[in-house]
Amino acid sequence: MASLRDIQSRINSTKKTSQITKAMQMVSAAKLNRAEMNAKAFVPYMDKIQEVVASIAAGSQDAEHPMLVSRPVKRTGYIVITADRGLVGPYNSSILRAVYNKIQERHQSKDDYAIIAIGKVGRDFFLKREMNVVLEINGLPDQPSFTDIMEITSKATGMFTDGTYDELYMYYNHYVSAISQEVTEKKILPLTDLDSSAASNLTYEYEPSADAILEVLLPQYAESLIYGALLDAKASEHASSMTAMKTATDNAFELIDSLTLSFNRARQAKITQEITEIVGGVAALE
Repeated sequence: MASLRDIQSRINSTKKTSQITKAMQMVSAAKLNRAEMNAKAFVPYMDKIQEVVASIAAGSQDAEHPMLVSRPVKRTGYIVITADRGLVGPYNSSILRAVYNKIQERHQSKDDYAIIAIGKVGRDFFLKREMNVVLEINGLPDQPSFTDIMEITSKATGMFTDGTYDELYMYYNHYVSAISQEVTEKKILPLTDLDSSAASNLTYEYEPSADAILEVLLPQYAESLIYGALLDAKASEHASSMTAMKTATDNAFELIDSLTLSFNRARQAKITQEITEIVGGVAALE
């Protein structure tokens, strides 16, 4: 049985750990609040640019752009959004497991796919397994601006245009609520599934031409999809971190209660033993 000093030492160390996890929970909660607002604020822009792009692409039969055209798939690109650190519950493991299984299912050789890893955890996971990482991005802020990811999105869309891959998928955790996040797969390129139903009653006049407008709008739309997913993923990351730290704090409190009970029982047993020895000693003197 552990000594009173050992039990007290464990209680003190667990209390210190609970203070750290509680502080991390509060920090994550504050970050989540802002990240959720950022993700929701970006949705109207995404909806509107999709509406405009879909309307132009559907209304102009002569409009052509490489991003709208499907081509034989020789290589597939994957954008995988993870965190730069751990302590975020199943946030990283769930997304990496989904991507890894999908790549193993779809491809026989690492030359058949290319990975763009956003986040250190994902990068380390793929590099450790010698998978084909063509671009890695680390150290993004907790509340990224469009300027922070402009280079990433430009490179990602540019790789499709220059033929590095023939289709591009994105994997991230979609934020549902503070306690629920869903692993999501979204096809970014080519843009063959634009929903034009919402824009069917809209009419636009093009100046100078639909092709010229699509030349500018389509890359922006693809970039907005990536940025929107990144905002969504950041909200999920902070939510998962908050939940994980809350669970750790609750477990620490339960452990403290259990250790305190053990400490009191051990102390009571020690006191009882001392009393018994005293009584025995007095009886022996008589």
